[in-house]
Amino acid sequence: MLDTLKWGVLDTAVITKRNILRYAANIQLIFFATIQPVIFLSLFNFVFGGSLGGSLPPGYDYIMLLLPGILVQTALFSGVNTGIGLADDINLGVIDRFRSLPMSRIAVVAGRIFADALRSIFVTVLLIVVGYLYGFRFENGFLDAVALFCLSVLLTSAFSWFMALIGITIKDAETTQVAGFMLIFPLTFASSVFAPISGMPDWLQAFARNQPVTHAAEAFRYLSVGLGDVTSVWKTLLWIAGITLVFAPLAVWKYKKS
Repeated sequence: MLDTLKWGVLDTAVITKRNILRYAANIQLIFFATIQPVIFLSLFNFVFGGSLGGSLPPGYDYIMLLLPGILVQTALFSGVNTGIGLADDINLGVIDRFRSLPMSRIAVVAGRIFADALRSIFVTVLLIVVGYLYGFRFENGFLDAVALFCLSVLLTSAFSWFMALIGITIKDAETTQVAGFMLIFPLTFASSVFAPISGMPDWLQAFARNQPVTHAAEAFRYLSVGLGDVTSVWKTLLWIAGITLVFAPLAVWKYKKS
């Protein structure tokens, strides 16, 4: 049992390294994957920041609420990249080569997820740097800022397991991307990521207040600027645990069966 676990960890580390080296060799992918969230942050801050000023909590500029929400959206986009990458590997025959090797079956999926989670750290740091240029500041202490980074990685990993299942099932990179965006955009726009929920229709508010993206955005805001309370963090952790417990076994099972 311990020997199997040992080789599973080592195989996952090898696949993670393989994916990181692929990213390093593809400068175009790194550039566009990092510039997209910066564009979202810039557009929403300068286009909608002025018009939403009256609906913001007293003492908070729009950037203070927007950046934590954009970090949540970026974590979800990183998960979509996991599904796209696995679907692409299937089409290129890479997965068939992995199956012919005496290696852990979970390593292929987990290695891709860990690599995408590590890449998301770089994007998170870049967004915070740009946010500081726009006026964002951490106001809840150093430890909570570290907790935000950890929660971002966990959220990326959880959603990546879900998108891994989608990518392995669909087996087409473009279709996987469309499926991921069809899920992300309704969840992010029907949440508190970009605007207060109080301005939405009553029928939409009920959904927006009780979905994982809103809880994650509120948790990120609490950890970064102190808005709200710690309850949102626990709700987000429960969502992360639930998504991982459900979709991680399903993704590995589907990989073995495909």
